[in-house]
Order: sequence, then C-alpha cells, then structure tokens
Amino acid sequence: MALWMMRAGRYGEYEQKFVKDERFYITWDELNLNLAELNSKDAFLNVLHERYPMEKTNKLRNWTAQLWAASHEIAKGDWIVLPLKSQSVVYVGEVTSTYCYDQKAVAPYFHSIGVKWIGENIPRQNFAQDLLYSFGAFLTICRISRNEAEERLKTMRKHHWAPLSDGYVVSPADSDETTDIEEIARDQIIRMIGSRFKGHELARLVNGILEAQGYHTFMSPPGPDGGVDILAGTGTLGFGEPRLCVQVKSQDTPVELKEIKALKGAMQETQSTQGLFVSWGGYKNSVKEQGSFFSVRLWGQNELLAALFKNYDKLDPELRADLPLKQVWTLTTEE
Repeated sequence: MALWMMRAGRYGEYEQKFVKDERFYITWDELNLNLAELNSKDAFLNVLHERYPMEKTNKLRNWTAQLWAASHEIAKGDWIVLPLKSQSVVYVGEVTSTYCYDQKAVAPYFHSIGVKWIGENIPRQNFAQDLLYSFGAFLTICRISRNEAEERLKTMRKHHWAPLSDGYVVSPADSDETTDIEEIARDQIIRMIGSRFKGHELARLVNGILEAQGYHTFMSPPGPDGGVDILAGTGTLGFGEPRLCVQVKSQDTPVELKEIKALKGAMQETQSTQGLFVSWGGYKNSVKEQGSFFSVRLWGQNELLAALFKNYDKLDPELRADLPLKQVWTLTTEE
C-alpha cells in the first residue's frame, strides 16, 4: 500500500464533488486526452509543452511527475488523503479503481480515480505535525512516505482516527516537500485554540469576537445552557437588530442537522432574528446541504479564524494574552 495526497483545486472548489462522487478528479484545464496512453514521462512532457506553451519547462516537469503518478502509479488498495480547504478536516479514501479517462465527461472531469471513504471529517489537529507538513505541500498530487506515514495512518484508523502520539517531531525544513507556511501557521493556531479554549472557553472567545464587532452580548454561565450560549444585539443596550442567538460547540466531531434545528427553536424562544452556530469540529454534509443562509450562519474553524484575524486588535487584552498572535508578511511561492 502507498499513501498519497491529492487536492481538490487550489481553493478547494471541487471538494464537494470529490466527496459526493467518491472520486478524485485530476482537474488540469485543457487536458482532454487519455493519460494512460502516454508511456513515458518524456511523452508527458512533450504533450504538456504543446498544451501549455506559455509555461516554463520546470513547472511542466513538476506537472509531469504529478500526472504520471496519478495515471500510472496510484494502485488499487492505496490510500489517498484529501485535506479540505472549506473546513479544517481531512478525508481519507482507499482506491477502488485506478485511473480512468472519460472523453464524454464535462471539463475538467475527464480523469478520475475511484475511492471509498474510510475516514471522513477527521480534524486536522488529530494528525501529527510532520504529517500536516506533508499535507501542506505545494503540490496537487504527491506521495507521502517519510516517517512511516502509511503505518501510522493505519494505526489511526484502528483507533477510529483519534489523535496519535507517536513521538515524531519534524520541522518544515526537514520535509521533503515545499510546504505552505500559511497553512502550517494556521495549524499551529488551531492546535492552541483547541487546547486552551475547550468547552465554555470557546464560547468566551466567540463572545469576545462579537463584542469586537460591535455587539452587546450576554453569555450563559458554564453548564447546561438550553441551546443558547450567547445572545447578542446591536444598538443601545443591545436592543437593535440583528439579534443573534449563538450556540458554540467545542467538540471535535461534526455537528448534525438536529442540532441546527434545536438552535432554530431557541431562536424562536428568544425572539432572535438570526442564529449563529459555531462548531469547532465542523458539520455533517446534511447540515451543509440544507438551506438556512438568511436565518442561520455556520462557523467552522475557517470562519472562526477569519473573524478572529479580522478583529484581533479589538479583542479584550485578556483574550489576546491567552491567544498571542502576530501578523507577518512573506513572499508567495510560485506553484
């Protein structure tokens, strides 16, 4: 068995199709030909030069290696890791059918690999840091082989994808791949929030963000809250609209649709105009598919971090002391 990592578009734009179809699509634009018929990497490189004449040779060599792996090396029984961009979770699939080309498919879905999902919505923080460095590689397709990665993921699967403390501590400089520094930084922030803001503390962080956004808030004390962690409103004493009813879940497991329905019931009881559900563990697909955009907003880790970064300078000093962050600038790396 080999372990691979594949991405669903630069911005995660193909994630839901990958997940629903249980297929990894190779979404290079204008590449509507059967890659399995190219019997050498030189043949690949020649085709890529023809299809993408404006691209540099080094980039095309990089693409050649990735496309060759997808069409000639990934085998039935291999595992493929899909790190999502829309949520801070990872899917793991076992290959059930190797590369196939469908000439009649709608672009860019000509090329695909079939899988069955053996791990869904696994929180990124469950994986050791060296594995996250590999998941952050600046590649669309790559093999992950260092530090016994395959065996460690097998062990995680036996333990229902629970965090594995296996002693591997590796810095980005030790990685075989060019890694995404921004993604590494986000993973570190996520780990800190996950450790320092468990339970009611995560509601305290969300409450601080809402206050920084200009809301007057009331936060329920620790303990049973009846489906309401925070009430927030604008204007004098918070009597203005919108009036928010907020539920915060710090658990690592994804929230189900019944919990969203419970929030809607709490909204009616509190006469709130909108709801905000914050789930550290993300959401089941059934939640994301139901339409509540204008009544309930869903924050996962990505949305919470975006709100945190935007309002960090306005947070209470005590919160900033508990979560010390500093903004830095860095050059982007060419794909």
